[in-house]
Amino acid sequence: MRTAYDVDTVRAAEADLMAHRPPGTLMQRAAAGLAAACANMLGRVYGARVVLLVGSGDNGGDALYAGARLARRGAGVSAVLLNPDRAHPEGLAALERAGGRVADDPFEVLAAADLVLDGIVGIGGRGGLRPDAVPLARAARGSNALIVAVDLPSGVDADTGEVPGEALRADATITFGAYKPGLLIDPAREYAGAVHIVPIGLDLPSVPAVEALQHTDVADLLPTPGAESDKYRRGVVGVVAGSARYPGAAVLAVAGALRGGAGAVRYVGPGGDAVIARFPETLVSDGSPAKAGRVQAWVVGPGLGDGPGVEEVLASDVPALVDADGLHGLDPEVVRARSAATLLTPHAGEAAALLGVAREEVEAGRLASVRELASRYGATVLLKGSTTLVADAEGGPVRVNPTGTPWLATAGSGDVLSGLTGSLLATGLRAGDAAAVGAYLHGLAGRRAAGGGPVTAFGVAEAVGGVWRDVATPAGRRPPRQNQP
Repeated sequence: MRTAYDVDTVRAAEADLMAHRPPGTLMQRAAAGLAAACANMLGRVYGARVVLLVGSGDNGGDALYAGARLARRGAGVSAVLLNPDRAHPEGLAALERAGGRVADDPFEVLAAADLVLDGIVGIGGRGGLRPDAVPLARAARGSNALIVAVDLPSGVDADTGEVPGEALRADATITFGAYKPGLLIDPAREYAGAVHIVPIGLDLPSVPAVEALQHTDVADLLPTPGAESDKYRRGVVGVVAGSARYPGAAVLAVAGALRGGAGAVRYVGPGGDAVIARFPETLVSDGSPAKAGRVQAWVVGPGLGDGPGVEEVLASDVPALVDADGLHGLDPEVVRARSAATLLTPHAGEAAALLGVAREEVEAGRLASVRELASRYGATVLLKGSTTLVADAEGGPVRVNPTGTPWLATAGSGDVLSGLTGSLLATGLRAGDAAAVGAYLHGLAGRRAAGGGPVTAFGVAEAVGGVWRDVATPAGRRPPRQNQP
């Protein structure tokens, strides 16, 4: 599990450690890791031209001490001091002793740099870059230099992933002690580049602000039938989707559901002929959800238009995933009153409608939006997008999906995700786990199906089985858990 902690938690852990160590220990550890990472990226340190963009806080001190280490290895290191009177005095002295210098013309050294260390603002910064830093940031990006952020790209919000103004986009970020939420969540994630963590000995709490599942975490959650399993013990998922206008949504949602681990799929809706033609194993009903037969979870909404079914699904006593058209006009009180788990899977536009805000507000503040949705509706929420987030109504860590590809932004992809995730719900996974595992597998399937080029939603569905096997049975791992009868 990859975990990320908010600024206050990291600061508290740093203070606790510094209380038991000589002054400057943490900064030296951070600088040593930062310098080593820069050396690896440069390949050849001797003769390399390194520019330090130095702010007034400890972030600038980290950059100065790292620059001193690189200067001792033969790099030509120049420091650009944004506020000379407030530059870290010990770090500046160390740089000058090592042969580094303060730049006379910052734009001249930036134009010739091989690597630029962004030490302007650290994790405590709020708002975008200050006006005096903007020309320097633009000059750095306009050069051919590798841009390396110190702990966090300057101008992004460490806790939320928001970018409230201009920020310096990095090619790589070297972060200290722990990931910060902003390094994992867009739009800030896009500014971080490749992220590397340098351990500095922090003692962090067991519950983070944000977490991201990895292969082993997903493998432990994947359902596997036992010797006594039959199709009903494995779980039955009901799918209410499709309409005369969008019959393909029914087919795609069922395609995802058939690949999500449940033993059977019941389809309810007007797309029965199309579903049976593609998937004859589907149990098709032309009645209502309440008369379709027992299921362990429902998926409702993809391509449904204004067709019936949402109210009956929400009145049921089994977990329900609500997507797409099922989200239109959704009443928070109805959702909160349900006895079983509810999973909402909006994209940014649908989330904005549910919250009564502009889409741009959701996209700029994805973490706050998913938390607010989960709290307001008393549901688990999977917020789709460039960073897919999963939040539970009870609070706790928000899960960030680390897989996927921009090629997944294609018609019908969300229908496949809904079916897949609903099927996982039917196997007995709790809503938050089903959402996180579904998004993870869907993202991997998108990568495999795309192969670096365009992908279709049905191609994504077809790729799920292969990535499931890859995750479930990596070399040397025990088999995943079995479904309980």
